[in-house]
Amino acid sequence: MPQPGMLITAMVTPFDDDLNVDFDRLGALAQRLADAGSDLLVSGTTGESPTTSAEEKLEMFRVVREAVGRDVSIMAGTGGNDTARSIALTQKASELGVDSILLVGPYYNKPSQEGFYQHFKAVAESTDLPVILYNVPGRTGKNIEAATVLRVAEDVENVIGVKEASGDLEQIATICRDAPDGFRVWSGDDINTLPILAVGGYGVISVAGHIAPEEIGEMMDCYHNGEVARATELHHRLMPLFDACFLASGNPPCVKRALEVCGFPVGGTRLPVVPASEKDTATIREVCERLGYA
Repeated sequence: MPQPGMLITAMVTPFDDDLNVDFDRLGALAQRLADAGSDLLVSGTTGESPTTSAEEKLEMFRVVREAVGRDVSIMAGTGGNDTARSIALTQKASELGVDSILLVGPYYNKPSQEGFYQHFKAVAESTDLPVILYNVPGRTGKNIEAATVLRVAEDVENVIGVKEASGDLEQIATICRDAPDGFRVWSGDDINTLPILAVGGYGVISVAGHIAPEEIGEMMDCYHNGEVARATELHHRLMPLFDACFLASGNPPCVKRALEVCGFPVGGTRLPVVPASEKDTATIREVCERLGYA
């Protein structure tokens, strides 16, 4: 079972003209990303997980596994704000050959730090697979504090890392410093990948990996190999792309448009998310063309 690597692209979910999941296109996208050296996250935020059903998610896990074979690590987004449902989806996903589980912090119900701890412990202990926590307070409405992440990491053996998208570098550095040996921190924002590496992070669960997987992978390889100047050069070059993936139209509309601009259309988005605006599309096109991806 391959462990999740430094570069994991948070896959979009392709839709057809009727906004049904386009499973053929999903498999093709998975193969395209795997061929570029990326591991895969299926059914994360970028995959429109709030508006896909449990049945669709399970079929996506199956299709992606079949598309890329056993050598590519597949992470399944099975978290939610209902612990019992998260456990049920996690257990079903575990039967479909995924390699790890991503658990987002419960959203809307805004649990206490003790609630976060109990939720993650219950879901993680329902599976033998490696589990990665996901802290994205800008979407969930509540930060998972460093002390809570560290407590889960110490107490639950198969919790092996965290995707950190809080933007709080001090919090992230604290986790990197104090976590058990082998616990990994992935950036949850492309723009913060290099700074997080600098405080002890491992990699990125990326949106821009849809467009520039090789360069993002090279940036991280350079940093880990001590070629910091080259890593910084690549980070600076890719900053416009990182920004273009998060314009006013949001994620995933912007990266779906970027894929279209770069010759790999993946369809629209399900409401309440709407496609990228004309203004944002123009910016995305200009950036992708300037960087040589379109």
